[in-house]
Amino acid sequence: MHIHTNGRQPLYYQLYLSMVKKIQQGTYKENEKLPSKRAFADHLGVSQNTVDTAYQMLVTEGYVRARPRSGFYVNPLDAPLAAQQNIPVSISIDEAERTQDDDMPFQLSTNSVDVNTFPHATWARLAKEVMYSRPDLVCPGDPQGDLCLRQAIADYLHKYRAVRCTAGQIIVGAGLEYLLMLLNVLFDADSIFAMENPGYPKVYQAISNCGRTVVPVPVTNTGIDIAALARSGADLVYVTPSHQFPTGVVMPIGRRQELLRWAGEKDGRFIIEDDYDSQLKYTGKPIPSLQGIDTEGKVAYVGTFSRSIAPSVRIAYLVLPFTLLHKYRDLCSHYAATVSRFEQHTLYRFMRGGHFERNINRSRNACRKRRDALVSALKASAIADCISISGANAGLHFLLTVQNGMSEAQLIASAKANGIALRGISPFYFDNSTPVKSTVLLGFARHSPQELQQAAHLLAGIWQQK
Repeated sequence: MHIHTNGRQPLYYQLYLSMVKKIQQGTYKENEKLPSKRAFADHLGVSQNTVDTAYQMLVTEGYVRARPRSGFYVNPLDAPLAAQQNIPVSISIDEAERTQDDDMPFQLSTNSVDVNTFPHATWARLAKEVMYSRPDLVCPGDPQGDLCLRQAIADYLHKYRAVRCTAGQIIVGAGLEYLLMLLNVLFDADSIFAMENPGYPKVYQAISNCGRTVVPVPVTNTGIDIAALARSGADLVYVTPSHQFPTGVVMPIGRRQELLRWAGEKDGRFIIEDDYDSQLKYTGKPIPSLQGIDTEGKVAYVGTFSRSIAPSVRIAYLVLPFTLLHKYRDLCSHYAATVSRFEQHTLYRFMRGGHFERNINRSRNACRKRRDALVSALKASAIADCISISGANAGLHFLLTVQNGMSEAQLIASAKANGIALRGISPFYFDNSTPVKSTVLLGFARHSPQELQQAAHLLAGIWQQK
């Protein structure tokens, strides 16, 4: 037994953990008597109270039993539990790569964020106000989310995204994936989903996990291919029309009308519009939502605060057309809200106080400077003649196609070897098709403009044609 007197954990807890490990590993056998408290305390150089507290925890959790005037004895454990403890925990390739990437000096992946842009002081103050002024929030709330927050979301969506809805149509949930699983309940069991290809892998996985058939549909330079969608046999389609992920394509009004006509041609057809990165548009005005021009109730609109505030703020929202809203209330009204009411009311005050809009404006301006620094440095670099940039007008990343004879895998590996973490576009294709051109995604949310310029110069030196 190794007890660290200067460790962060209390002595009794260290002893308890050591005993649990030895029991699970079989060091202490079934029905074996443990050392007396006095002898164990003397051996370890700790008090008897320390040993007694650890023993009592073991008794409470069933690892040992106490016999009056006899001592403590090890209880039998099921063999699978003991065996399971000896199996090393494996880590997936993705997790291993992610762990390694976190240590790299330059993080140009699409999921990188700048922790300094989060309004820590404001959020903390509002959270404290809510906690002390609203003790009633410990009680259950509305399954759709508290009305005040849903009304604030409805007002924001109407003002900035041209979404036409009432607070009653909005459902607040803990993340996009949860809301997609909720939506799945509202659609016919045999309905087929179509998804943009390339697209968002987490959404593909969430829909597939619900037992749905997912059909990849190609993305053109104006958005999802409507002809291919019609041939797919799908009745449901998930799209990101304002800023397609990962290509950055913006769906023009003509293509949006085609998509709505496709949905209107048959009962049971619906469009799920994910308004991905719509707030972060750097040129011109934001594109109005697809939902705002839907006249037949065919669009379910989803959005999240993960990008506009912080990824750890797991609050997303779903706007249901009335046909689906009735089904939701019939089938899902007994579900409990998945977002803490304290967090809901903190966000409500954040929005009502104007902090949300100011935070978006600050983030947009900061990200525009970062994007400009990275793009200008690449265009002025030694590889300027063999690169092309697309999808840079919005969002937190853009596509960089490099025509220097290197494959996508070689581009990524060489960058990684020099301390730059980035991703290629291939993993975002669902049908195992491989892009003809060598294309990578460059995220610019995490670093300063100066650091991004350094990263661009470094990439240029790595990828320069020999």
